Amino acid sequence: MADPFYITTAIAYPNGKPHIGHAYEAIAADVIARHQRSEGRNVRFQTGTDEHGLKMAQKARDLGITPRALCDEMSGHFRSMCDALNISYDVFQRTTDEAHYKASQAIWQAMEANGDLYLDRYEGWYSVRDEAFYDESELVAGEGGEKLSPQGTPVEWTVEESWFFRLSAYQEPLLAHYAANPDFISPESRRNEVVKFVEGGLRDLSISRTSFDWGVPVPGSPGHVMYVWVDALTNYLTGLGYPEKTPEMETWWPADIHLIGKDIVRFHTVYWPAFLMSARLALPRQVFGHGFLLHRGEKMSKSLGNVVDPLELAETFGVDSLRYFLMREVSFGHDGSYSAEAIVTRCNAELANSFGNLAQRSLSMIFKNMGGILKADLPVSEADEALLGTVAESIAAMREAFTALDFSAGLDAWMRGVFACNAYVDEQAPWALRKTDPARMEAVLMTLLRVTRDLALAVRPVVPTAIDRLLDQMGIVAEARDYAALADKNWLADLATKGFTLSQPAGVFPRLEALVGGEG
Repeated sequence: MADPFYITTAIAYPNGKPHIGHAYEAIAADVIARHQRSEGRNVRFQTGTDEHGLKMAQKARDLGITPRALCDEMSGHFRSMCDALNISYDVFQRTTDEAHYKASQAIWQAMEANGDLYLDRYEGWYSVRDEAFYDESELVAGEGGEKLSPQGTPVEWTVEESWFFRLSAYQEPLLAHYAANPDFISPESRRNEVVKFVEGGLRDLSISRTSFDWGVPVPGSPGHVMYVWVDALTNYLTGLGYPEKTPEMETWWPADIHLIGKDIVRFHTVYWPAFLMSARLALPRQVFGHGFLLHRGEKMSKSLGNVVDPLELAETFGVDSLRYFLMREVSFGHDGSYSAEAIVTRCNAELANSFGNLAQRSLSMIFKNMGGILKADLPVSEADEALLGTVAESIAAMREAFTALDFSAGLDAWMRGVFACNAYVDEQAPWALRKTDPARMEAVLMTLLRVTRDLALAVRPVVPTAIDRLLDQMGIVAEARDYAALADKNWLADLATKGFTLSQPAGVFPRLEALVGGEG
């Protein structure tokens, strides 16, 4: 069996429809999953929805429907978003699934058996919007002097009976784990924030609620439901069959990466590893907290009227163009900004004008000047060898950067290969060679076919639909579209031997047009 690789997104809280931030995380996770599959890994990719908690109960009440009905409807929107954006998830985990109740109650009982749970009374500040508890020292003042969470959300003083988790007992074990595993929290800026927070001391965590009932029931404690984060985080284990010792648990746990937004790093790097330590379970290998996606440099909010539906963007510009822009434009781990103009400019310059034009020109010349017939035994010049070497280097650099989750640098390396190919076309001028040296023209066109195929295989994790349309035209079978195929030097000879001929090619990266009058 291939080396397993388990990646998860944060499960989305579906009290509203998906926004561009949800799409950004899903696309990034999908690129990682597709990249790892292309590297030959056996990938499990899980996403889903986090459906319990006070916010969902309040929203359902306001709408006059049951929480379950709300969850069924809203979860569907997130699954539809993933499908529309070509997200290749293996599991869509909902926290209202029966198996998830079983897993959540099992991890609760494991923590209880370890002596880490006790019943007491909670008095403190709680943010309904964040589903988070905050210490007085963490609060900030709003414009009117009101107390707000560090995220700027309203907090309310809460008093109720609660089960507590002995988080304070895990300060030193957590710090020791961070020190022994420097890549556990990435990027480094997030790691530094978490280490500083834990070094400041940890208070025991309230992990049950009695003021509402929309949640996983606490085993053996009527009237209590689990704090939504105990329930939510356990989703990463649910689909593996926990608490049973299933083959899936043996194969996939611990997860290789939890990909999350920077605003929920604390839950994943303090609470979650402490819960897992208490339950005697292995910790994930890495938690990566990506940045926010800003609209023209501003954080999105309904009051500013700049919240954009990701499916509208995908419909306007194309799914592959949106995927490429987000991975190319934003330095992963940092905040990034987007606009319609930026999407058009970037995708036209690189996808349409550079790579798309390279592929279209190359295939068109083979069709027009060689009747679409492929030849594999042509002499190779120094210029040809140099180009093949440059493209191979650019692809190797791209793969290395993608493995390190540096997508913008990876695509920059890929573009160096594309630029080298376009410079080669201009230098070799096959349209002129047609009259002066037809044999050399054929060698140039076959070199271009080779590099176009290699560059296409490399960028396929980012723009899979368009690349598959291109590879279909080139006769590349579905089984030969991973990185291993790059090492196959006989593919062209095999195609030629089988008598494959290129048909009139169709472009796969059309030029985008800016929206008339901006985005609105």
